[in-house]
Amino acid sequence: MEWLTHRGLLSYPVAVTVMEQHVAAIHHQEADDRIWLVEHPPLYTAGSSAKPQDLIHPRFPVYETGRGGQYTYHGPGQRVVYVMMDLKKRQKTPDIKLFVWQLEEWVIRTLAEFGIEGERRTGRVGIWVTKPPVQNRANHGANNGASEYKIAAIGVRIRHWVSYHGFAINIDPDLDHFNGIIPCGLKDFGVTSLADLGVKAGMKDVDDILRQNFSDIF
Repeated sequence: MEWLTHRGLLSYPVAVTVMEQHVAAIHHQEADDRIWLVEHPPLYTAGSSAKPQDLIHPRFPVYETGRGGQYTYHGPGQRVVYVMMDLKKRQKTPDIKLFVWQLEEWVIRTLAEFGIEGERRTGRVGIWVTKPPVQNRANHGANNGASEYKIAAIGVRIRHWVSYHGFAINIDPDLDHFNGIIPCGLKDFGVTSLADLGVKAGMKDVDDILRQNFSDIF
């Protein structure tokens, strides 16, 4: 497994091009699996199930992408983890649902190291936090009655049983930027982050825990 960390903000189209090239190389057994840790400038991406009405205010560039899911936001203060992995080698029988479960578990265990209880929700992709502290909350991307908030988004694509795209953990992004979309088409829920929950952690802190937990999951 190769681990790479991009310094600075990475253009989204460049990231997709690099991922597609590396996925092809993995498929042809010309490259190793790769975990790529990046940050993007503010932007919105539209997954394969995105609905036009969920793009409320396109204040940032919008990119259509082949990953699963609907609209999501990427920006500074968010750790995006691109997972390029040959599932035929990592699993006894290639299983996309198992792979998504593993990504979820990776995020949940990582958040737990910072005292945050991340949870799965049936019918909702991503990792959720229930009833964050009221004194720290604003209902970004949600109706005022929200009691559950997304802290990590997941969206993957599989080509020749090689994965790419991955997930994003909100460490300390500008949560107002989520108001330009209905994240993942779920208007009744909010968006939160480690900083919003009172956790002081930097990118490197999260990266170190991600790397520490990886081998236990995969």
